[in-house]
Amino acid sequence: MGKTVCLVGTFDTKGLEFQFLKNQIEAANVSTLTVNAGILSEPPFEPDISADDLASASGASLAKLRQEADRGNSVAIMAEGAAQIITQLWDEKKINGIISLGGSAGTTIATTAMRTLPVGTPKVMVSTLASGDTSPYVGTKDIAMIYSVVDIAGINSISRQILANAASAIVGMVNTEPPVSDQVDKPLIAATMFGVTTPCVTKAREILEDNGYEVLIFHATGTGGRAMEDLIRGGFIVGVLDVTTTELADELVGGVLSAGPNRLEAAGEVGIPQVIAPGALDMVNFAAPDTIPEKFQDRKFYQHNPTVTLMRTTVEENTALGKIMAEKLNGAKSSTTVIIPSKGVSAIDMDGQPFHSPEAIQAWTANLKANLDQKVNLIEEESHINDDAFAEKLAATLLEKLSN
Repeated sequence: MGKTVCLVGTFDTKGLEFQFLKNQIEAANVSTLTVNAGILSEPPFEPDISADDLASASGASLAKLRQEADRGNSVAIMAEGAAQIITQLWDEKKINGIISLGGSAGTTIATTAMRTLPVGTPKVMVSTLASGDTSPYVGTKDIAMIYSVVDIAGINSISRQILANAASAIVGMVNTEPPVSDQVDKPLIAATMFGVTTPCVTKAREILEDNGYEVLIFHATGTGGRAMEDLIRGGFIVGVLDVTTTELADELVGGVLSAGPNRLEAAGEVGIPQVIAPGALDMVNFAAPDTIPEKFQDRKFYQHNPTVTLMRTTVEENTALGKIMAEKLNGAKSSTTVIIPSKGVSAIDMDGQPFHSPEAIQAWTANLKANLDQKVNLIEEESHINDDAFAEKLAATLLEKLSN
């Protein structure tokens, strides 16, 4: 059976470019299914699914949207409609992948639809915005973003090559069968990691894998924490080793790697075992030094690399984090254990390292204890987070919970 790629976007203003993309894909013997999200005028070619279909899927009228001429509202309506229709097309196995091109409106509409599709579904977005902050568009899904270099305004010597590359990318994706593994699927454990907690997580992962589990490791970069908790809520994960809870510090203080206000809640909500450590709570993340807000200029910093600057959390901030974490864990419906490494929470929080502060971990521990329900198990270890003994304790505790 042949493969089909869905093309979605604003065909009224980008019709020539979408026609070129469509022709390139079909020339590679892959079928296309076109979804028009443009409302300003009629497209230059007849789409398989019209703008009126998208508006109706959102409970709106295309004629009324044109009359109101409210760009922001129209984009939101068409994005909602595209998401509903494309999800249905996927569920009905009518498409095998999705591609789009556009500016701000087209990127918003298309990626809203792409984010409804499962991880692993081929997704390509050619965008004028792909060289900036793509997090609002990619979210926690595997969307391949291609920067258009020039504006998407006609077929020229630059856009022709870029759109041809994008067409080749989506054709290659949909024509490549998923790799076949001779291994039996293993139950999945989710774990969080930073560079400064890597030795701990690596050791714990090895122990868990030796005991028959597959460990998915998420980089605690904000998006990583959200992606992990999306999978937890989706029912894919049987247990959580949340070693690196640093995203909570960024949310509290105003760093760039916050995972949002609901971080550390998913496992408790769905009722799966979780073992938690205060990994990298000694730091808040910023980009290059010249991006740090003026109000933080008198704080202690560590240059992790040219584009990442770490700021030491204070005793007061750790006190607040203790209460925040306790309140989140108190609501858990599942078995929950917090294990505390009293000698430091990251590679740069240990004796002789720049972020070492026994007062900070003591403040966090004291306020965690003061606010934590008795149903949450608390273990204090006289070790550093990256000591083998600490990793072994984390893994053993989670394995015990999973066996009950």
